[in-house]
Parts: sequence; C-alpha cells; structure tokens
Amino acid sequence: MGADHNGTRPVFRRVLLKLSGEALMGDQEYGLDLHEVERIAAEIAELHGRGIEIAIVVGAGNIYRGMEAAAEGMDRATADYGGMLATVLNALALQDVLERNGLHTRILSAIHVSEVAEPYIRRRAIRHLEKKRVVIFAAGTGNPFFTTDTAAALRALEIGADAILMAKNAVEGVFEDDPRHAPDAELLPELTHLEVIERGLKVMDTTALSLCMDNGLPIYVFALAEGNIRRVALGERVGTIISTPTGAST
Repeated sequence: MGADHNGTRPVFRRVLLKLSGEALMGDQEYGLDLHEVERIAAEIAELHGRGIEIAIVVGAGNIYRGMEAAAEGMDRATADYGGMLATVLNALALQDVLERNGLHTRILSAIHVSEVAEPYIRRRAIRHLEKKRVVIFAAGTGNPFFTTDTAAALRALEIGADAILMAKNAVEGVFEDDPRHAPDAELLPELTHLEVIERGLKVMDTTALSLCMDNGLPIYVFALAEGNIRRVALGERVGTIISTPTGAST
C-alpha cells in the first residue's frame, strides 16, 4: 500500500464502512440528500485512491422513518423485510454516485433482487475487493430480527476486514450518557467491547458487539463530518475506538 502525495500511509488494508441511513438524508426529515451522498462518495473515492479496499453496509433509517406510521403494529418479521428492501434502495443510490466518481462498484444483496444486485457470496465479495471494486452489502443479513449493525459485523468478519468504521449522523463518538439529554456528557475515546455491553452504551446492538468482541474486530465510531473518514483511515484519533486486547475476550 503506497503513501499518498503527503507521504501519509493508510493504517488499514481493508475496511468495512457502516453508514446509517440517517447519514444519507442530511438535514431532511427522511429520504436522500444528494449533496450529502456526493460528499460521502467523494471521501470514499479518495480513500480508495490511497489503496484501501472498501466494503460498505448501509442502513435504512432515512427511508424507514417515513414508513414508521405504516409499520406500527406490523408483524416484526414483515417490518424487517421492508427495512431490508429499503437498504437496497440506498445501496442503488450510493452505487450511482460512487460510479459517477469513477469507482467500479458491486452491490451484493442478502435477498434476491437479481435485476439490480448480485446475490451475496463471500468468495465473490472478496474477489471484487481484490479487483479494487467497492462492494456495497445490501439487505442486511437477509434475516429478520437482525440489524444492519449485525450485518456490518458479520460481513466485516467474513471478508477479513481490519476494522469497522462506523460513521454516525451528528454524533462525535461514544459518550458516557446520551448527549442530547445530558449536554455535559463526556466523550469516551477508548472502550473495550465488553465495557460497551456492560454499560449499555448505545453504539450498536449487543449481537454485533459480541461478534466483534469474540473475534477481536475493532470498531471506530465517529461523526460523519467532512474529512473524518479520511482522518480515521490515516490513523488520526477521531471519536471512539472500541477494541479488545488480544486474549482478553471470553
């Protein structure tokens, strides 16, 4: 992996970038903010140009927020399948903007939508990454009752990613309390997976955290502010690092 023109080397070889659906809607109440998607895509293109292999899991909060009323009282499994389909819509939008930035991309979906995406096959995903394509994983794990956080942890482990980069909407990292209700809450720069689970900190669900803990996969949590994805990938301390020292997990 070569240095860029500033001589700074990326600290990762392959990453999984987890984007919340809310991150794609900018200041809108729901839907997609094209300007915001273009900004994110430009940062991804820059990282790719520095030699980092990039896979992406995208959530669906920007679309599902608009469906909440319809989903109220809906069977949980049915609602979750609706959410999976919403992630496919986001993946298509992200793919289009990435390709306009000159990147080659592939969407791999955990549910069959063969007209717009390839089925998820682990070896195929790895091969696409080796061929320097950006891989977008859609439809979560393909199963109800699992979140896109769990999908991010699972896919990151399957492809051998060095870390999960968890870009949050308007949240700078992990805080000791919800900063919306406790403005004086302190940012926690380093945590173990177990500390996050035991303290009930709202980062990702416990299934995803347990998967990462058991397999020693670090999670970098940071705000999706301009330049932050690049800063984290180049080793700057931004937000919160969640990791388990080797041999410490049970």
